[in-house]
Amino acid sequence: MALNRTIGWRSTHQILSRTQEGSFKNDLWDLVADKGGQGNGLYRNYLGMRDSAQAPMTTRFTNTTYDFSVKLKAGEGDEEEKRPFDELRLAWHDYPGDWFEDDPSSEEENLRRIDTFRTLLSSDVALLLVDGQKLLDHRGEEERYLKSLFHNFRQTLVRLRGPLLGDDGPLVEFPRIWILSLSKADLFPDWDVNTFRDLIILKATDDIERLRSEIADMIVTPDALSIGEDFMLLSSAKFELKAESAEPVEIDLKQRIGLDLVLPIASLLPLERRVLWERKMELPRKVVDSLADGADVIAAAMVGVKFPAFEKLLRMVTKNNPKAEFMAKTLPAALVAAITIVGPKLREMNEGARAKHMYLRAMLTQFKIDLDQAVTDNVLRKQK
Repeated sequence: MALNRTIGWRSTHQILSRTQEGSFKNDLWDLVADKGGQGNGLYRNYLGMRDSAQAPMTTRFTNTTYDFSVKLKAGEGDEEEKRPFDELRLAWHDYPGDWFEDDPSSEEENLRRIDTFRTLLSSDVALLLVDGQKLLDHRGEEERYLKSLFHNFRQTLVRLRGPLLGDDGPLVEFPRIWILSLSKADLFPDWDVNTFRDLIILKATDDIERLRSEIADMIVTPDALSIGEDFMLLSSAKFELKAESAEPVEIDLKQRIGLDLVLPIASLLPLERRVLWERKMELPRKVVDSLADGADVIAAAMVGVKFPAFEKLLRMVTKNNPKAEFMAKTLPAALVAAITIVGPKLREMNEGARAKHMYLRAMLTQFKIDLDQAVTDNVLRKQK
């Protein structure tokens, strides 16, 4: 059984390619491209960077969805044999990087943008990228670039409003977690995520609020929306450039920032946000289901609820059994426990799961450790 996650907006070959090297070791899971041709193409781009300092070619029209599978290692014991899923599927949407930074140059490009955007709107988490190179190009007047970026993004939503909403009214399924992400963060070696956040707030607060209002007006339960509250740094490698041009002479692929957080973010951040929002407001069931699909089984796996018993309780709720009230109390407790376990206790759980070859629990607790460490390292800043 597989659990599905989708993440947008803009991709990098780096999410897969490093795991394909013979020297890469992971004792919990394997990451594979569901389409062999895509996987080979991504790895070829990676090798070009590694061996020839050749950056991947950019595209102006092509948009692609890459499907990956995180396949758990075979485990031991009853818990592993009956684990609720043994594969995490990740759909990663790729679009040309300048699409939401410049106006479309033709009607064909405009239609392609709208079509692509429509396919992205089922993502669980959206990464809205701020181009580090363009920030450098606009040093001292960063607001010009940022206003253009957020304006064009908002205008795309305006154009999509009619086709998206139709006669059904506000949307239930829509990305509710938008992480503002600084791409090419290696260009700012002295910055941490708080520096980036401060720049955005100083230069583009009003523009982000207008974007948020546009999105909020399109969705059910608009209070369950996070935009301009989560930030991260991203860099696929460190580029050493020629003094006289922008061509790289060396690409250090070992100096990555933030990319290893993609899987933990896709897996656990919707669960965390669901708990946070349910503490503040009453979420409609349909919103809960679209926000964090599979959150219940993820929480059960992390806190060690026996899967056969857990699945039995799920069936009780489905059949509106009188014991559903007990289930309704048990599941939120598991969800809260899953996101609040930190520090030594979390590491102890991870080490114990690894020792017992309980790979699902080990993977999820490792994801939680990675997210917590990213916050400590000031690579990621999450809504509180």
